[in-house]
Amino acid sequence: MKVKIMTHFCNCAVVALLSLAACAEVPDGKTGVEWKEPASGVWQISVGKPEKLNLLSELDLHPKWNAINAMPKAELPVNRNEIRFEEVDGKTYIRFPLDKGEKIFGLGLNFKTVEQRGRILELHVDHYGGKDNGRTHAPVPFFVSSKGYGAFINSARYIKAYVGTGVRKDSQNPPAVQDRNTDPGWSAQPYSDNLEFLVPAEGVEVVLFAGQDMQDVVRRFNLFNGGGVLPPKWGLGFWHRVPTLFTDRQVQDEIAEFRKRGFPLTVIGLEPGWMSRAYPCTYEWDATRFPEPEKFVNDLLQKHIRTNLWFNPGVSPECEIRDAIEPYTASHTEWNGLVPDYRMPEARRIMLDHFKKHQLDLGISGYKMDENDGYDNWLWPDVATFPSGTPAEQMRQLYGSLMQRMTTDLYREKNLRTYGLVRAGNAGTSSFPYVIYNDYYNHRDFITALINSSFIGVLWTPEVRASKTSEEWLRRMQTVCFSPIAMLDAWADGTKPWSFPDVEKQVNEISLLRMRLIPYLYTAFADYAFEGTPPMRAMNLEPGYTANEQIEKGRLDGTENPYAMAVKREMKDQFMVGENLLIAPLFAGETERKVILPQGRWYDFYTGKLAGEGEVITVSPGLDRIPVYVKDGGIVPLCPPVTELDGTKLPLEIRHYGSKPGTFRLYDDDGETYNYEKGEYTYLTITVDVSPDGGKQGKVSVPDGRQVWSYNGEYTFRYMTE
Repeated sequence: MKVKIMTHFCNCAVVALLSLAACAEVPDGKTGVEWKEPASGVWQISVGKPEKLNLLSELDLHPKWNAINAMPKAELPVNRNEIRFEEVDGKTYIRFPLDKGEKIFGLGLNFKTVEQRGRILELHVDHYGGKDNGRTHAPVPFFVSSKGYGAFINSARYIKAYVGTGVRKDSQNPPAVQDRNTDPGWSAQPYSDNLEFLVPAEGVEVVLFAGQDMQDVVRRFNLFNGGGVLPPKWGLGFWHRVPTLFTDRQVQDEIAEFRKRGFPLTVIGLEPGWMSRAYPCTYEWDATRFPEPEKFVNDLLQKHIRTNLWFNPGVSPECEIRDAIEPYTASHTEWNGLVPDYRMPEARRIMLDHFKKHQLDLGISGYKMDENDGYDNWLWPDVATFPSGTPAEQMRQLYGSLMQRMTTDLYREKNLRTYGLVRAGNAGTSSFPYVIYNDYYNHRDFITALINSSFIGVLWTPEVRASKTSEEWLRRMQTVCFSPIAMLDAWADGTKPWSFPDVEKQVNEISLLRMRLIPYLYTAFADYAFEGTPPMRAMNLEPGYTANEQIEKGRLDGTENPYAMAVKREMKDQFMVGENLLIAPLFAGETERKVILPQGRWYDFYTGKLAGEGEVITVSPGLDRIPVYVKDGGIVPLCPPVTELDGTKLPLEIRHYGSKPGTFRLYDDDGETYNYEKGEYTYLTITVDVSPDGGKQGKVSVPDGRQVWSYNGEYTFRYMTE
């Protein structure tokens, strides 16, 4: 077999050289690979001729090397010489070894599966179509292994992944040959000891990350991409998106009803009807529904409510900048709208000036950026051309990321943080202030996606739109209040939090709990920004968590299952929020569920009673409550149940659970600007000491000379466990 020897010096932050050789041509299995370690536990290499355009090249990212180097030292648990690269037919083949029992997580925003071993994926930005096949809103080409390492393949191409499916004849651990006629244990999916990728390019950059556990691996990956986003504090309140064709008066009436009923509200979202034309878009206010948009936006700001505007990429022929933007648009349209080439500075300037004139200068606080993901018959085809010369395939993989960077830069110019929604993202977008959403509406799969988002450096929200029953309505509300954005999206159905009167009280209680948790949640996002720890994350990333998936042998069926394929039953419906909270949702029709508690003691959030210790428990919480558990020694700071964030300094109720002493570093800053990046923030240290006789004493310490923006110094400790 002829294998090319490839050398190339790339323009990346780290330059590495790889000489490729076939295994048979190099003694002792060595491949001549040369890796460079730019920071502790991070290794980079460029093989062949990597394309200048990749997933990170357009995003102006700055790895947080200091934060990475401050992490515990970690050795790579895989032999780099066993990672193979080949160029065949102008494509790059990559192979990683897989051990028996090794589990693989990540590889995109999946909705039905958490563990990806045994799957074949094509990582391709698209609207999620109901199958975990790689076509999804954030097909991030990053995986994390249960061995304690991860790998990022930095290519903006459609990448194929074969996750322990292909059996090589040169396998070091070949499966046993079986005879289906006589062996009842015959398997249609023989054991495979490799994880292989096909990148349709002559070279690629690969980055490896190690850690003491999988959480450390994910943290390093996020810090490599600039860290996580720290949203403005108002973004963590309660959001309500009004029906599409609402007028300014109807929006005001809706807000008045929220206040009358005592429901919290911090963000109003306006859907396509705010524009004079939509599908395609003018990005200009409709004069009949919003005759005085600046007054309208400022009226809402006076009520401490932010305004978030919907738009999609297509520029309408009626838009005032149509002629100016036309030379910088794609060969194909989206719903008859021109598609700007956001890789071109001219296109960005024209669009950003338009956004400033009609939106930011009026006080708009953020965007919901829709339909930059797919489907194929809506978005441009792969035969489309762009004036920057960017292939349509790469533009498809990058467009959502480019829109995130562009609009983030708008707000950075004003030194104001924003927070919004987007339909597409990819590697490198963890530090951008956007949360992915979609139109798919399976509640259980929403939670699986929330779990999977934590492996790949993006945020995902399971929004609420409509329900068939009050039970489903409440269950959806309970889970959305523990997601990155707590939002009711009434754009099509006109629903309100009180649409089901028999559970209005419970919906109000969970939405107010969301507001009470903002100090805790804000700290979790600070950990995301400074340390790379996902604020909502999979149980697999929690130290002390172990769960063996169940493999059910498939039943032979000549029509439905002719190869008797086995079925994997995963635990994919519980997750962590912040440092101390374990969330275990129930779904419509369920009255009880099993909860896997990690090692150590865990306590009921509401009562403080012991729930269990490193075991599987069965709980029946009733309809009113979503099961929430706190680890032993856990501290949860809560503010009062406010309905708005008006800048008033608030007291804190500080809850402590269990019998262990505890410490919590409560983060605070001004909640709105980027001044925290200049060091203008404070960590308040909350401690609870436990004496030998079980007595507890709490204390809040503020560093000398440091400012506190959000809290008035009234701290009440509540020891939940007697």
